[in-house]
Amino acid sequence: MDSYRTNKILGLVLGSALFLQTIHIVDAMFLPSKEVAKPGSEAAVKSEAAVKEEPAAAGAQSLDSLLASASAERGAQIAKQCQICHNVEEGKGPKIGPDLYGVVGRPVASQPGFSYTAALKAKGGKWTFADLNKWITNPRVDVPGTSMTFAGLSRDKQRADVIAYLVTLSKNPVPLPKGTGQ
Repeated sequence: MDSYRTNKILGLVLGSALFLQTIHIVDAMFLPSKEVAKPGSEAAVKSEAAVKEEPAAAGAQSLDSLLASASAERGAQIAKQCQICHNVEEGKGPKIGPDLYGVVGRPVASQPGFSYTAALKAKGGKWTFADLNKWITNPRVDVPGTSMTFAGLSRDKQRADVIAYLVTLSKNPVPLPKGTGQ
């Protein structure tokens, strides 16, 4: 009887170890497989320094050229994910997030009938192309304390397409920048 009990205990330990190893392998499949050449903190310091050194006009010029060649049709496809939380039709009112109809050029945190976070109210200003670009990149980095859970769009072209689409959601659309040399 002792050997039977010992086998049960060893089987339980071995089974548990195999189960944990399987979970570890499955979990590792969902992690990005990028190799980091330098430690994260050093890379973050360098990227922050690069952003500070980059002149604002150069960033605006590249955004302008992206907007000049942006496609509202592609933006509409990308923005379908926005419609889970936002209405895009005039007069539909807020869902989980505020109505996006007429958002371009509208004052920040000004949609009637929606309760904005204090962080977003403190941002102030209007939703310009540059502000929307920064917001769509990562709302929680742009306005720490916002309740918007959207992770953002990392690709510049996708953001420009979404902004071009947002421009179309208005009775009086803000004109997109003209292409330079095109």
